[in-house]
Amino acid sequence: MKYTLILENLNCAHCAAKIENKITQTSGYENVSFNFATKLLKFESASADPVPDIQQICDSIEDGVSVIDKRKAVKSGGADRQKFNSDFLLLIISALLAIAAAVIEFTTAGEYLLGGTAVFVLYAASALLAGFRVFIKGVKSVLKLRIDETTLLTVAVIAAFCLGEFVEAAMVTVLFALGEIIEDKAVDASRRDIQKIAQIRPDTAVILTDGKERTVEAESVEINSEVVIKPYEKIPLDGVIIKGKTTVDTSALTGESLPTEVCEGSEVLSGSVNGSNLIVIRTTKKFGDSTATRILKLVEEAATKKGQSEKLISRFASVYTPIIIIISILMAAIPPLIGIGSPSEWIYRALVCLVASCPCAIVISVPLAYYSGIGSASNTGVLIKGGKYIEELAKADTFVFDKTGTLTNGKLSVESVTALSDCTEDEILALAAACEKYSSHPIAEAIRERAGKLSLPALTNYSENAGCGTSAVYDGKKIECGGVKNLSEKQKKSVEKNASVFVLCDGDLIGAISVSDTVRSESAKVISQLKGLRISRTTMLTGDSKSAANRVSGELGLDEYKAELMPADKLEAVESLKRSSRAVCFVGDGINDAPVLSASDCGIAMGFGSEAAIEAADVVLASGNLNQLPDAVKLSRRVMNTVKTNIAFSLAVKAAVIILAAMGLASMWMSVIADTGVSVLCVLYSARLLHRRKN
Repeated sequence: MKYTLILENLNCAHCAAKIENKITQTSGYENVSFNFATKLLKFESASADPVPDIQQICDSIEDGVSVIDKRKAVKSGGADRQKFNSDFLLLIISALLAIAAAVIEFTTAGEYLLGGTAVFVLYAASALLAGFRVFIKGVKSVLKLRIDETTLLTVAVIAAFCLGEFVEAAMVTVLFALGEIIEDKAVDASRRDIQKIAQIRPDTAVILTDGKERTVEAESVEINSEVVIKPYEKIPLDGVIIKGKTTVDTSALTGESLPTEVCEGSEVLSGSVNGSNLIVIRTTKKFGDSTATRILKLVEEAATKKGQSEKLISRFASVYTPIIIIISILMAAIPPLIGIGSPSEWIYRALVCLVASCPCAIVISVPLAYYSGIGSASNTGVLIKGGKYIEELAKADTFVFDKTGTLTNGKLSVESVTALSDCTEDEILALAAACEKYSSHPIAEAIRERAGKLSLPALTNYSENAGCGTSAVYDGKKIECGGVKNLSEKQKKSVEKNASVFVLCDGDLIGAISVSDTVRSESAKVISQLKGLRISRTTMLTGDSKSAANRVSGELGLDEYKAELMPADKLEAVESLKRSSRAVCFVGDGINDAPVLSASDCGIAMGFGSEAAIEAADVVLASGNLNQLPDAVKLSRRVMNTVKTNIAFSLAVKAAVIILAAMGLASMWMSVIADTGVSVLCVLYSARLLHRRKN
């Protein structure tokens, strides 16, 4: 069974990674993934109730974590606010105590207030009030034979008191507590912004039963149910309007800001917002298959496909911490042994080094940057299925496009019919329409639509060969309807260049049909914008004729095109481009594009058309047009720049403090800033991706 649990009160990304690894290594749990940004733990298990086992694993690593089944979860905003208020109140009291102690120590007031005793008591009280939770966690970590920032801070504060550094011990604790509060608030704020993405789908629906309205769980609504959508309400399930006329706002799904007018017979998608009129829809999909649910599923599952930087950070943290501990031990031991300084002096420096070196800033901010980027993209109608595809989009230098339905509107129409035998044009069209009777290809649909009023002959033995066309038998003769590949070299010389479909009877060419498609209004602008983003190669791959491909390529200013390709040829062309590119993105929409979408470094599907294309794609343009493609590239690059900046900034600050500590120029409060201060800045820098301006 598949489970989704919420790990409440887990704000340590390093601990989260340890919990995920331990569950993965535990027998009976498969496909384990934890999303730190949403607190969702997903896995598969044969256990009927895995919550107690998961709770035990969490308790062994991090105290205070509550494991909750997502289906039973309730909002805990009030409890969070209460905890924040109590923590902040304790922090203020401890800060006031520390200030009072400093006033006594550095003024003549100490002469009247027991001098050093009062100072010690006030500083100790300040440290205990601000850091008692940290000290408890630090002691528990030692008992679990684990070293983390709480352990290091606990040791550092105790050592500072033993060395008589009362001011520093108290102020370090206050600073650390303040940093923890700010960090938790920053992470929680980012999580709330991310969770807003999941609010596109209502959980209840008003259904009509025997003319009476009844509110039920949206998950329980069956197909063909009648659902009432009141003005300005979100649509809970996909359906078709059977009563009423209104406008719908689809911006949460597609990023398109302009409302769309709909009436009886129009399809509406879950997650859209109804306009000012009441409508009744008949559901066409169940809750789990509706558009909003599919979008949420794609966004939630994106966290399981981690980018290389995320994987590198996980490996880095596991190696980095032991190395720093060894360096600190050597720093504390070797100089006193060779007569350089006192042991207490070098122990203090080593403690500063340890506290400053905690990798929390990187471990939290890097995954948060990826998920913030994914969340921001989904708000504009671009669904990116994981951090690894953000990386591919960011470094892509080659974009490959399908033609029909991608660069063009995909609505083909017959321009002309040419008879090349004794048959009339209507007879050629009727034969072609009959031969294409069962084909789902857009060209076949255009031919059938043009022949709508004609009487079609009865054919037998229908067959279709992808990339070649269709065939059938008419009066004992084989009728073939397909592209130029069906023609002999002699026949190719005699046909019009603009013809798209050729009709053959027992191998003899008897007619030709010209079918055309119009270029999308946004295609030229998008190609130009991609080139402005330093995309070095734009290529079109199509099964259409060379003349049609040449026309579209010239109109859009593409760098190159390949025409008359079968699906296998497209696959081969993409593989060839990958060998000479940093990363290749393929944009397509058809079922026959699924293999190429999978083979490319980053496959991009147009809208929610073909299920096969969407499943195979790594990115989905929910609006069904290309407008958001340049924005997706820009956002991906912005995410990667954020990740690199956070890593570089964090490591640079930590390295500087560690070097200063070794030289005796850094104090404990500097190490706290290098830890929690840098962590807060990195989290805020990552979270800004959620609030980017829409272009």
